[in-house]
Amino acid sequence: MKNINRRDWLKLSGLTGAASVIGNPLNLSASNFVSIKGTAEQPIRLSSNENPYGPSPKVRQAMTNAYDDVCRYPYGWYKELVEMLAKKHGVHADNIMLTAGSTEGLKMAGITYGGEGSNIVTADPVFMAISRYAEHFGTYAHRVPVNKNMGHDLERMEQRITQSTRLVYVCNPNNPTSALEPAKELEAFCSAVSNRTVVFADEAYFDYIEAPNYPSMIELVKKGMNVIVARTFSKVYGLAGIRIGYLIARPDIINRIGKSVMAGPNILAVAAAKAALQDDEFYQFSLAKNAIGKKMAMDTLDGLGLEYVPSACNFLFFKTGRPITEVYADYIKEGIKVGRPFPPMLDWCRISMGTVEQVEQFCTATKKVFG
Repeated sequence: MKNINRRDWLKLSGLTGAASVIGNPLNLSASNFVSIKGTAEQPIRLSSNENPYGPSPKVRQAMTNAYDDVCRYPYGWYKELVEMLAKKHGVHADNIMLTAGSTEGLKMAGITYGGEGSNIVTADPVFMAISRYAEHFGTYAHRVPVNKNMGHDLERMEQRITQSTRLVYVCNPNNPTSALEPAKELEAFCSAVSNRTVVFADEAYFDYIEAPNYPSMIELVKKGMNVIVARTFSKVYGLAGIRIGYLIARPDIINRIGKSVMAGPNILAVAAAKAALQDDEFYQFSLAKNAIGKKMAMDTLDGLGLEYVPSACNFLFFKTGRPITEVYADYIKEGIKVGRPFPPMLDWCRISMGTVEQVEQFCTATKKVFG
């Protein structure tokens, strides 16, 4: 239904050019967006893969309604959300652990499976939270360069696994490259590797995948494999600032990781997440707006002959041909903040999809910076 609804949205939107804009059925006001027209002094933020349309009005109301409970510790409020997530994914409640954003889950796994004498295997570049945190505790990180398609080099990653490997991290779609792994290859890799060690599948951007029937590694969790899946409310639901995500794994793995809980989500975050799960209108709205923004940005990059990775996310990764530090400074002058450097790809730029108006400003700026 997700793909059908999205196609319907795009059909209604008339996605035929850079000026295409869908309606605003949610009555989202411009005041929701920190800045529509960026300046060098106050650049628009297209740097952190956020959804500027959130939170939705229904989520805002849910958080407002929860204010009377903020004097209470939040743990008694977790159960209902956990049950909602278990139903959504077809797992049991004891397969779910709530976290303060998926990053807390990554760090919890890093400390649980890291330590002196151990190692983890990751792609490079990739989201670094898990490897950097594990390294603080003496873990060695095997960083395997991405392949020519900017995706995980699964064959070389498997070759790096040793008897000391405690965890293999897969971010799919990958951040920062935006590449989506071939479904059958990834599923086979995770299934095989989980017989040797734990696989951590970071699916923060899973909602943006448009490939029909693309599998989540949650299916491997259901089969009892050594697989952990991370999801977040930070992206399509527009809740990056409230910090709530969750892990899905076997109950024994959940219990083990749970010993390393650092904070957990608060009452407002739980209320927001429950409302977000029931707000399909905003979910579809966000996907449609993201698709419009990506097409506008890709058309601009195509027109300038700039190479980019086909994106399965809410951002694009494109080749600048010159140091990202210089390009970053040029965009700041045009009122836009783009992504930070991602070594070793220092002549590539990550640009997040903002509002349609913000993407239009990016397109204008890009023609000036590279034209």
